Amino acid sequence: MNRINQLFNGNKKDLLSIYFCAGHPTLNGTVDVVRALEASGVSMVEIGIPFSDPMADGVVIQNAATQALQNGMSLKLLFEQLRNIRRNVKIPLILMGYLNPIMQFGFERFCRQCVECGIDGMIIPDLPFKDYQERYRLIAERYNLRIIMLITSETSEERIREIDAHTEGFIYMVSSASITGAQQDFDAQKRAYFKKIEDMKLRNPRMIGFGISNKATFKSACEYATGAIIGSRFVTLLDEEKDPEKAIEKLIQGLKE
Repeated sequence: MNRINQLFNGNKKDLLSIYFCAGHPTLNGTVDVVRALEASGVSMVEIGIPFSDPMADGVVIQNAATQALQNGMSLKLLFEQLRNIRRNVKIPLILMGYLNPIMQFGFERFCRQCVECGIDGMIIPDLPFKDYQERYRLIAERYNLRIIMLITSETSEERIREIDAHTEGFIYMVSSASITGAQQDFDAQKRAYFKKIEDMKLRNPRMIGFGISNKATFKSACEYATGAIIGSRFVTLLDEEKDPEKAIEKLIQGLKE
């Protein structure tokens, strides 16, 4: 069974998934970051593929992607770095990146390399659901990979139910229709959106991302979904600490205070 499905089939709550950008802050530190995250108790890791035009990302992740590219990170190098990661990493691993570099690499070749490295799925923020259905779904399913789709407060109920019916793994609930970046708390409008999706009783579990950075936002996300995804805050701490173990320790401490 795919590791993503195994994780969510355990009926766990308060899951924490962490995003970071491969090749940031150092070119060769990607595997060390993943290992540090697993050792700290993180449930799942999203490894970002750096891209020169990350439309959905705020300034923190944009800057991380720019530095990673300047460091020399590429999709080919990332797969080389991840080749032996399953020797000692057990948690689900997801690659998150934009369609352009994946298409340049070749989608089926990308899927094949994911399987060889033990990657469990992918998040492609700019992949339209229609294109997913018509061009990519069957290829990904052939390799037992999960393509995770994003929804926002602007996504229609009809489209949400379509996504729920035709995807596996989990649904990524974007907390706002804007770009990534830390928030202090979620307002009543966002909570109403979370509650609306919860009341739909979807087949797939849900993870809430964008803006999770502290105890208040993490607690709110976990109240309405299976867990939360943190990106910008961890990337910032990696920049500050230059040590993945210290960065994740500081992040987890902040979720408790």
